[in-house]
Amino acid sequence: MINGKRVAVVMPAYNAESTLEATVREIPDLADIRILVDDYSKDQTVAVARRLGLTVFEHDRNLGYGGNQQTCYREALAAGADVVVMVHPDYQYTPLLITALASMVAYDVYDVVLGSRIIGGQALHGGMPLYKYISNRFLTAFENLFLGVKLSEYHTGYRAFSRKVLTELPLLENSPDFVFDNQMLAQCVHFGFRIGEVSCPTKYFEEASSINFRRSVTYGLGVMGTTLQFALHNWGLIRLPRFSPDGRKLEIGRDEALAPSAIEEQLRGAARN
Repeated sequence: MINGKRVAVVMPAYNAESTLEATVREIPDLADIRILVDDYSKDQTVAVARRLGLTVFEHDRNLGYGGNQQTCYREALAAGADVVVMVHPDYQYTPLLITALASMVAYDVYDVVLGSRIIGGQALHGGMPLYKYISNRFLTAFENLFLGVKLSEYHTGYRAFSRKVLTELPLLENSPDFVFDNQMLAQCVHFGFRIGEVSCPTKYFEEASSINFRRSVTYGLGVMGTTLQFALHNWGLIRLPRFSPDGRKLEIGRDEALAPSAIEEQLRGAARN
């Protein structure tokens, strides 16, 4: 716990067998809940996770990165988490910074905290491909312009959220693909949640997960589309459930969890939509 708040660490996993143990070994002891959601991996991710003592949830088919996160957050909330930190199990981000990210949320400094690879100026030294660095800087500038905030980057997979954020955002309106991350931050800005950043080193290596050039282009176009939708919605030119308080939210109460069958049915409904 931190400041009396229960901290959950969630890991959306797909074929993370080779890097999972190194990731888990660096998770601080303050984490009350440790959850891995496996998105129908083809390797031994689930077996390794169970050996390491993680709470494991398995998808019976691949639901995508966004669908995986929905399960991560739903299960963390069901377990009673007050602060939820997402870290990828590919060891690209060090879990040693979980304490810093979670503390800023637990002490109500921010509602959302991002582990930024850009602030420290070491992204390229950590192995980030040059084309990804350039696209990161371009997309971030584009988003800052239209979202009216000033973040160093929107594309990190290292994030901490308060329970309030995860229960109030209409997360079921978002894509099951990689652009889910970006849509979620656009929602945070729209609904007025406070966003902070912590400098985070990154390391790219063969075993670390990374989307290829084609999917990077698809992601970039999705980011630009999300940003323009945000602007058009705020200007009153379109109305989107993603930015509406009536949009579909994760159906987890503060005091009781959904039964496993209800969780599965909700997950399937999100995948169909």
